[in-house]
Amino acid sequence: MIYENKNGVLIRDLQPQDAQRLTDEEIAQGWDADIEKYEMRLMHQAEGKSISLAAEYNGNVAGYINVYPASEWGAFANQGYAEIVDFGVLAKYRNRGIGSQLMDVAEQIAFTYSDVVYLGVGLHSGYGSAQRIYVKRGYIPDGSGVWYKDKICEPYAGCFNDDELVLYLYKRKE
Repeated sequence: MIYENKNGVLIRDLQPQDAQRLTDEEIAQGWDADIEKYEMRLMHQAEGKSISLAAEYNGNVAGYINVYPASEWGAFANQGYAEIVDFGVLAKYRNRGIGSQLMDVAEQIAFTYSDVVYLGVGLHSGYGSAQRIYVKRGYIPDGSGVWYKDKICEPYAGCFNDDELVLYLYKRKE
């Protein structure tokens, strides 16, 4: 399905051939990438658990995002709220508005399922651009503090500043 096509950016459903392309591009830019992540998103999409989107820029896969209409994870797990998961734009395609378009479409989809959309964002510097875009879009912390390995990180508990250390943010439908 095509969701949006403007400014040279096509937002559409993630397709099986995208998995290898995105994995190869992420490895080329120095990320620790694994095709299994995309295969899992495609499986969840086929099972009706998620809507997985890809962005094409001038015919090349440039980014991705996933919407789980009734997420089972994180700060709002099993409360019937939509969660945006695993959002990324390949480095060579950044600063072209692709991320904003992906988020626009993901939020539109999410808000058809619930009045609240939430997401978890990593806290290390590799997530800096994501942290900024979420704040600019009106997301605020949920108040539960930081999470580590899918659990609230209790005060003074040990954790590592890795991809598992996240802050959950949410936004209400306007």
